[in-house]
Amino acid sequence: MGTTTGPRSRGSRRNASAMKMVGALLAVFRTAAGYTQQSLGEVFAGVGEQTIASIEQGRRRLMPDLADQFDELLDTRGALAEALKYMPEVDLVPLWAEEFLQREREAIAISWYESQVLPGLLQTDTYAEGVFRSRVPVYDEDEIAQLVAGRVERRAILHQKDRPMTSFVIWEPVVNAPIGGTDVWVEQLRHLRTCSELPGLMLQVLPLKRTTHAGLNGPFILLETPEHQRLAYMETQRGSQLVADQDEVAILNQKYAMLRSQALTPEDTRDLLDRLLGEQ
Repeated sequence: MGTTTGPRSRGSRRNASAMKMVGALLAVFRTAAGYTQQSLGEVFAGVGEQTIASIEQGRRRLMPDLADQFDELLDTRGALAEALKYMPEVDLVPLWAEEFLQREREAIAISWYESQVLPGLLQTDTYAEGVFRSRVPVYDEDEIAQLVAGRVERRAILHQKDRPMTSFVIWEPVVNAPIGGTDVWVEQLRHLRTCSELPGLMLQVLPLKRTTHAGLNGPFILLETPEHQRLAYMETQRGSQLVADQDEVAILNQKYAMLRSQALTPEDTRDLLDRLLGEQ
């Protein structure tokens, strides 16, 4: 989440040709089975015609679980799933993170609880560099530069014309942790204070002194897609999980609602940031 690897600019994707090849295969198999993009998209909840079109044009990666479903429906004997096994990675973005990054770009609402590092969408470039330099095993300098560039690119989501509604709840120790050094931390606090004034963005700090805490099981992100499908995303040390099961997502929605009630209000959060900045 805050530590997820970030994509480079879309023009530099090393596997663009491979994505187009897999997309072309899907188009051939779809047509042979008698489906249009619209009719195929209607078979799978939360997919839709635009998603099918994006995959076939090579603009969106076909994910393994969907490839398996397409192979079964189109009777392609595992051809799409097998093709994915030989696709190169997209720069430094692991396969398990890429679908989340795509969903994040398209989301109409994002709710994010963080208890480890600041949310990636709110990080400055120097803070992001500090996060990536903390990684074990270490990245080399070129990798760090690529990852920071990707993190900066993700921030554009908060400033685009059709930006999503966003809510962030951050545990207070994360706000106080000087990742990257004191100067980096102060710059990051100023950036958080600026972000807290953005239209459609709600920033709340969960105080350390709270005696109840609904997020002790760790960070998570809730997304709402343009089709109004609700998803949840969680990371572990060596992987992640994108959850579509609505019962599981509902539980995390309940957790997030409780976290918001336990956190400082957006106004009190701005006062906290002002106090921290005033002490520097």
